Amino acid sequence: MSLPVSDVNKQPDYRTTMELGAVLPKTAEVKDDHLYIGGVDMVELAKQEGTALYVFDEADLTDRMEQYVSNFHAMYPNSDVAYASKAFINKEIYRIAKAQGMYLDVSGGGELAYAQAVDFPMEHIVVHGNNKTPRELEEAISAGVGHIIVDSRIELGRISEIAGRLGKTQDILMRITPGVEADTHEFIRTGCEDSKFGFTVKDDFAFKCVKDVMAAPNVNLVGFHCHIGSQIFALHSFREAVKVMIEFVARVQKEYGLTVSQLDLGGGLGIAYTAEDEPSTIAEFAEMTTSAVKDFCAEYGIELPHLMVEPGRSIVANAGVTLYTVGILKTLPGIRNIVAIDGGMSDNIRTALYHADYEPVVANKAGQKRDRIVTLVGKHCESGDAVACDRPIQTPEIGDIVCVFCTGAYCYTMASTYNGQPRPAIVFVKDGVARTVTRRETYADLMVRDI
Repeated sequence: MSLPVSDVNKQPDYRTTMELGAVLPKTAEVKDDHLYIGGVDMVELAKQEGTALYVFDEADLTDRMEQYVSNFHAMYPNSDVAYASKAFINKEIYRIAKAQGMYLDVSGGGELAYAQAVDFPMEHIVVHGNNKTPRELEEAISAGVGHIIVDSRIELGRISEIAGRLGKTQDILMRITPGVEADTHEFIRTGCEDSKFGFTVKDDFAFKCVKDVMAAPNVNLVGFHCHIGSQIFALHSFREAVKVMIEFVARVQKEYGLTVSQLDLGGGLGIAYTAEDEPSTIAEFAEMTTSAVKDFCAEYGIELPHLMVEPGRSIVANAGVTLYTVGILKTLPGIRNIVAIDGGMSDNIRTALYHADYEPVVANKAGQKRDRIVTLVGKHCESGDAVACDRPIQTPEIGDIVCVFCTGAYCYTMASTYNGQPRPAIVFVKDGVARTVTRRETYADLMVRDI
């Protein structure tokens, strides 16, 4: 693992923080050269709480949840929105999702345990995973979850056996791999034929498996699920997936006589990670998916199903930022300018995994123009440990507070304790008040399970 080849000809963009547009959290503003989010000074917050530090704009979070729920209900009343826990999880966001009337998409026993800890309605839980263990399945069925997304015939047998032993009939959806090549990074493309997820439509495999599911005892096939990938800008990919799914539903109804009541289209709406990105809005995503369902149901002559979507990244990514303190400055002549911060791949693995791009600013120089090109590297023993490669930023100095935008999704949930680095605290900010919702790990926490 190493840093990508530096673009030595790249020029600064000379933007100020507030010129970064869609990457900014809803309440971001600059006062006296300092970045404020939720009415809280990020520079002072970093000094009080320490860095690295995850910060979430609570108003941004709730606004995006409200947009999802209201748009889908307005355009397709028989619909629900499930928050995809894998993007970001702690008790507080589950409480907020519950208050907004959302469902939850959980993968694994740990995410279900979080839901139980905040008394989330179990009937509003959708359980995912391509290899749910027998223990996780038993926990889910015992808890009374609303739906389990079945990913294979082997899993079908396990659910059937466990539900029968517990004296229950479990509602399930089959995950179908529709063969749609979503326009996104190959690592987060999940709906193509070469995927570990679901029942492929290739060679009619998924259709033939429906018969097995219908015949299995102690389960009730209520619908179908698909998810074509993440960070998708091209909305036509969703329409293509809807066509495949509705055609599949119609064929099942015609040839097997089974009328299913549920269609879950997963998530995947992209967000702006850079100032140049132009993702679709939540309203545009809702219009595209709901109109596609209506159009193709009419074309194939089937009743409109209960519709569900499972957004994660497009709810939490832009609401979250990460604060760091600059510790070391290095210049590699003719190669790159290195700015070392007190975090890195332990709190944001995405850049190391697939060279994700982010917009950084110096929070205590937020009103100034970004006049340098730098690579923000972490503090870990890996050459590829970086958070932002060859990105514009205000001229940094040792002790400056750096803010990296759009880190609300897949940073905390994929964080590690590599090199014995305690994971950062999580602070929610709103109306000038900062509240810690997940405390910073301590050295004692790192060793608490050791014997």
